[in-house]
Amino acid sequence: MRVTLVFTVLNEADSLPALLDSIAAQTRRPDEIVVCDGGSRDASVALLRGDRRLEIRVIEAPGANISRGRNLAIAAASHDVIACTDAGVRLDPRWLEAIVAPLTDERRHAVAGFFTPDPRTTFEVAMGATVLPELRDIRPETFLPSSRSVAFRKSAWAAVGGYPEWLDYCEDLIFDMALRERWGAFAFAPEAVAHFRPRGSLRAFFKQYYRYARGDGKANLFLERHLVRYATYLIALPALLAGLVGGAPMVKLLAAALLLAGAAAYTRAPYRRLRRLWSRLTWPERLKAVALVPIIRVVGDVAKMLGYPAGVGWRLQHRPGCRSHR
Repeated sequence: MRVTLVFTVLNEADSLPALLDSIAAQTRRPDEIVVCDGGSRDASVALLRGDRRLEIRVIEAPGANISRGRNLAIAAASHDVIACTDAGVRLDPRWLEAIVAPLTDERRHAVAGFFTPDPRTTFEVAMGATVLPELRDIRPETFLPSSRSVAFRKSAWAAVGGYPEWLDYCEDLIFDMALRERWGAFAFAPEAVAHFRPRGSLRAFFKQYYRYARGDGKANLFLERHLVRYATYLIALPALLAGLVGGAPMVKLLAAALLLAGAAAYTRAPYRRLRRLWSRLTWPERLKAVALVPIIRVVGDVAKMLGYPAGVGWRLQHRPGCRSHR
């Protein structure tokens, strides 16, 4: 079984060395590497072409979004088994070996790998705990992988029409859904781990989650989840705060109890994950991370509430027939 590794880059000169080092250290090397550059203005292309350990074919496509870049790289691949990752990650040495192993079974068409946070700062520790799942959180039968850790057959990619080039974010979810609808659940390879560095500031995180939610709106994804979020922030939370401030004593007590229960449920999973990530932090840094978790959650929710209607507006103008996905 011969394998082509593909990924896209755009101004990734800072993160590329770690990715290339991890590819060179794989227990099973890719038989071919194809990378699409979307018009980098830094040293990304020079780094790719200058690496003497790996034979990398670079496709330059200025202005291509990530879907277009992946499709160009996959179309240029010589082999039917495609392993896909992203710049900005560091691959476990057994990543490629593990993620392509299920495809030795010809009945398999796609494999989901996994990813874990690779934080460098206290903020990134809190960010990873807040937004990235642990292995115990995953249900393999329903898991849809990020394209930073996925493998599939080129024939399967072609059969579903590739990545949706009209979509700039959440494109991998639409692609995953198309694969699952055609061939059923992904095989799950939890040992195929990509170490992913979380966003390093609230501003970068807000922009990321705004774009994710805008992608949901464009693709008509997760309407019910977004409606629950709007109802929580715009109806339930104001009602509870009003009861806490101006209600009768029993109303205040009930409102306080509900607010505390909601806050506990809101932060339970992030705090559980945080305890597993903070071993290298000092106690002051741990306290800072604890304080950051609810702030990160609220900023992410606000970004989603602003991004989703922007995506819906785009969809109504450009793709009025787009069907809903739960």
